[in-house]
Amino acid sequence: MIFIGVTTGKSSINKVFPPWAQRLGLGDCELRGMDFPLHADPARYREAVQFIKRDPLTRGALVTSHKIDLCAASRDAFDAFEPISAALGEVSSLFKRDGKLHARAVDPWTVGYSLDAFIPASYWRDTGAEALILGAGGSATALAWHLCRPEFGANRPARVHIANRSLPRLHHVRDLHASWQGGVPLDTHHVPRPELADALLPKLPPGSLVVNATGLGKDAPGSPLTAAAVFPERARVWEFNYRGDLIFLDQARAQARSRHLQIEDGWVYFLHGWTRVISDVFAVDIPTRGPVFDELSKIAAATR
Repeated sequence: MIFIGVTTGKSSINKVFPPWAQRLGLGDCELRGMDFPLHADPARYREAVQFIKRDPLTRGALVTSHKIDLCAASRDAFDAFEPISAALGEVSSLFKRDGKLHARAVDPWTVGYSLDAFIPASYWRDTGAEALILGAGGSATALAWHLCRPEFGANRPARVHIANRSLPRLHHVRDLHASWQGGVPLDTHHVPRPELADALLPKLPPGSLVVNATGLGKDAPGSPLTAAAVFPERARVWEFNYRGDLIFLDQARAQARSRHLQIEDGWVYFLHGWTRVISDVFAVDIPTRGPVFDELSKIAAATR
């Protein structure tokens, strides 16, 4: 199984995968990292996808940090492409069935499983809170899609905000949102400097969700906010990363008591993301909750 990322050698999955493979009965297998710089040459993504497609020993891959760029560069190489993946323009799971290469996005589901772990069931309906997603990559877009899902009815954020340093991704998200017809307003904000992102926080209602989906702290140094940023009272703060120099997480923790924040890092998201893709790649059923998932969580926690 291939792991496509930026600094794959630093990920906990390198310690977690072997005991998980043993517990799940995956047989003689190994995980191999494949690192690319952010926004790499499209030809390099195509080369990686063609290798995965043609190599008989490679079952598939998990893609992180390059989900949109790899998808844009390689769509014609996929033999099967899920509609939601096409709608979001990203892939995070590559796997083979009957000699055909399948591609899909697992983030629309894994962000939901992870969010359910720390957001009460009727939270949005009860609070009228909004959501601010810092970043506009594949994971950020998937979270916005999840928060706007029509089947949740009144239990959705009053408004979703997406802030990003560059404009093209914001245009992409805006176009996608128009196609969802979910009914939740979405505002995009161009924030080329962190202080512009700071200025969005006071406009949010108490209890709002603030998410770092930029990759800053893991894929690149820094935080999308400055040290002067003030989180909304009673905010739910979610750092998508679980490793690295997580300045955003430190900023939230420094205000946890004074602003009554509830803070979550990316560990549960890491667990759901990997178990979903491993399920795809090795064609093995892995529950998203219950005794088996709890056991896999304990195995992973022992290596953290």
